[in-house]
Order: sequence, then structure tokens, then C-alpha cells
Amino acid sequence: MPRPLIIRPEQEQEVWFEEGCYILECLNSQADPQTSIAKARVLPGTATVRHFLRATTERYYILEGEGVVEIGEEPPTAVGPGDVVLIPPEVRQRICNAGSGDLVFLCVCTPRFKAENYVSS
Repeated sequence: MPRPLIIRPEQEQEVWFEEGCYILECLNSQADPQTSIAKARVLPGTATVRHFLRATTERYYILEGEGVVEIGEEPPTAVGPGDVVLIPPEVRQRICNAGSGDLVFLCVCTPRFKAENYVSS
């Protein structure tokens, strides 16, 4: 049985990621290989690089700001606080910050995010 675990990510652990946004890994551990959680921050007027994840389902939970998400062949769709975006494995995606402040969202991946599954497209 897994042991209980409390993780307290620190804002100063946020890093710039090649995707075009800042990432704060909240949970990405062998202790919980089924899921990872990261907080992403996209600056105003910018967008992430088009990409997909192999063998990984990703969910965006929008916390702050206004964005436009592009997923696969779907038309660009506006998103805001409280919206959840489901992105299946192998499906191209990107998100654009359409507002004047930061666009902040949680990225929940199953199984957990692994860099070798990230593919810029």
C-alpha cells in the first residue's frame, strides 16, 4: 500500500520549458506513477509550441486568465477559469494566452508526464 505523501511545491521551483511556458512541477514522482500535476503559466500575447504527448492523456484545468486552445482538428476554442480541456494521447495541441494577464492552468497527466513522451510538432 502506498504511503501518504504531502508535497509543497515552491514558486521559485518554476522553470521555463521549451514548450513556451513556465512550469512548476507539483507532483511527478515514482511514488505516484499513475499521475502527474504541473502548474503552467503562459505570458500575455504568447502561445505554447504545437506538440503532443505519446501514451499520455493530458487535462488542462484553467485557473486564471483567458486562452484559446487548439486540439487536433477541432476549431480553436476560448477557455477561461473553471474550464477543463481533455487532450488524448498523440493529439496535437497548443494554447494561446488571449488576455492581458498570465494564463495559469494545471496540467494533469495520466500516466505521469515523462519528457521522452513530449514531441514538438
